Amino acid sequence: MTLWDLVGGKLTHIDWQFTPGDLFALVLLLIWFWLIWPKRDVGQLLADKDRQRRLLWSLMALNLLWMLNASIYQQLHVHFLGLVVLMQMFGWRLASIAVIMPVSLFALLVQGQAGWIAPYALFGAVLPLFISFTVYSRGFHLLPRNLFVYLFCAGFFNAGLVLISHMLLWGSWLWLTTDYSWAELVDRYFNLIPLLAFPEALLNGMALTLLVVYRPEWLYDFRDNQYWPGGSNKK
Repeated sequence: MTLWDLVGGKLTHIDWQFTPGDLFALVLLLIWFWLIWPKRDVGQLLADKDRQRRLLWSLMALNLLWMLNASIYQQLHVHFLGLVVLMQMFGWRLASIAVIMPVSLFALLVQGQAGWIAPYALFGAVLPLFISFTVYSRGFHLLPRNLFVYLFCAGFFNAGLVLISHMLLWGSWLWLTTDYSWAELVDRYFNLIPLLAFPEALLNGMALTLLVVYRPEWLYDFRDNQYWPGGSNKK
């Protein structure tokens, strides 16, 4: 069996129906994209082929990470996210737009539900990214400019926060729009948060550490002179 046969078989089993809740989430997502549209970042991306390749490879890695889905119950997704590294490389606005690619492939190929693209993007990725960026931004202005503070706040802590907000927001959406009761969600989904938050934080923290050491110019707002003694301001 070829890869095309495998993908083609998945495509034939996709449910293309959209519920009123799915359409409502789509409207909210489009409004949010209109409000945050990163015009400058998109212009820089279109003018920089190396940046385009980095974004493509990052999204492909994210796709592979999301495909490792260990969920047992329908709609209760359990997988690592990797969103914080994407945000630190391309900025939270562009990352919020780009994440539509892995969200769409996950919804179509893994869950087989086209209607889940908008709500999963909004509540599972875009809003957690905004929460993470807000906390990181406050930490940047309030905490000392120290490399370890940066790695902890931008990588480790933020990644755990993204996963927690991801699961809480997605679970709340399921509670409002499906037959899942709150008690079921707590028992089957929210109880997994302590087990998943630390590995997610560790994964993103390690990846961000490698980028700081070997490819700091790939990071969106990292400056050597802010964190390294005697560092330059080169990107």
